[in-house]
Amino acid sequence: MKLNDAALRNLKEPGKHFDGGGLYLELTQAGGRYWRLKYRHGGKEKRLALGVYPATGLKQARELATQARKTLAEGQDPGALKQQAKAKSKHEAANTLRAVTEDWLKHQATRWAPVTLARIRASLEANIYPELGDRPMAGVAPLDLKRAVAKIEARGSGDMAARVLQRMKAAFRWALVHERIEHNPMLDLVGSEILKPRQVRHRLALKEAGVPAFLAKLAAYEGDPHTLHALRLLVLTATRPGEVRGARWSEFDLAGALWVIPADRMKMRTEHRVPLSRQALEVLHSMRAFSGDQELAFPSPFYPSKPLSENTLNSALARMGYKNQATAHGFRALFSTVANECGWNPDVIERQLAHVERNQVRAAYHRSTYMKDRAKLMQWWADYLDGREAGNVVKFSSRAA
Repeated sequence: MKLNDAALRNLKEPGKHFDGGGLYLELTQAGGRYWRLKYRHGGKEKRLALGVYPATGLKQARELATQARKTLAEGQDPGALKQQAKAKSKHEAANTLRAVTEDWLKHQATRWAPVTLARIRASLEANIYPELGDRPMAGVAPLDLKRAVAKIEARGSGDMAARVLQRMKAAFRWALVHERIEHNPMLDLVGSEILKPRQVRHRLALKEAGVPAFLAKLAAYEGDPHTLHALRLLVLTATRPGEVRGARWSEFDLAGALWVIPADRMKMRTEHRVPLSRQALEVLHSMRAFSGDQELAFPSPFYPSKPLSENTLNSALARMGYKNQATAHGFRALFSTVANECGWNPDVIERQLAHVERNQVRAAYHRSTYMKDRAKLMQWWADYLDGREAGNVVKFSSRAA
């Protein structure tokens, strides 16, 4: 006898109440009402849960049972398929694009400086996560990523678009290797085929002829002293802006005139030793009055536990009149150009710039023998800057160590 809605509403006796074709409603002692389908597959009797009454009504239960019988007729086990779908749904819920990408970032963290990791994460949080982050990674199609990258490019940020695409492709490769997705749909996404050609732009650097005017403006700068001192040390040491901004007092040996930047703060993940000229030491001694009791040598004047922001130094240069003319990173190019033209050993210059020698034998040689040469080079550079500020004309003749 088939069930009807009236009978279902009035059921009181616990047990199985059949509707036909293996479909029944099971009423438990506790009052629960569960739809079940009894069937056989592979010579074994099985049952399939179809829902809970009254959320799943009689008509819907019959439709679900019909679908399950069709699956059986095709030789498949509806119960096994349901378990697979349930497992897939659970896996996808735990493996959203954001979750997997964050695990990729954690995996890569030991290879990157903290500032690099933060910059990469920020690019994804701003450009990828808002629209795609909560979707299962396995459900993100190439067209989705292409559209997200194109949107970045449309803002005029072609370089950022290329970097984000590269990062997401790396995240998908990692996800496949670590069994977070079954296949990588992003293999055929090639930046040159979906982004407009970009002109390579080198960081703007001050020309040698402009050094006296710049040093005069730096001497007259009335901005925050944290920024002023950071700029001075940046110019005197030819280090990267991030290395100066994140400098800690524990890294400086003022008595030994040496700054040891740990590997985790270096671009190439290799410890870098910077000889300090007399002028650089004067900057640090002066800075002691402002941050000597703190961990950071150049903390933010507003948030002492944090370093100067990434744009602080370039903003200061812009206020000095160097917007679109020079960048903080460009002082490394100025140092390299002048030192090379003045005849210094190129190997000494490159080692001082932390351009790491990949040949291990040469790298060991450089580290063991060039420190004295580099100390001479950095003192010469500081004296050269003093001379240019005083208006002296420096003749480009060999000064090689």
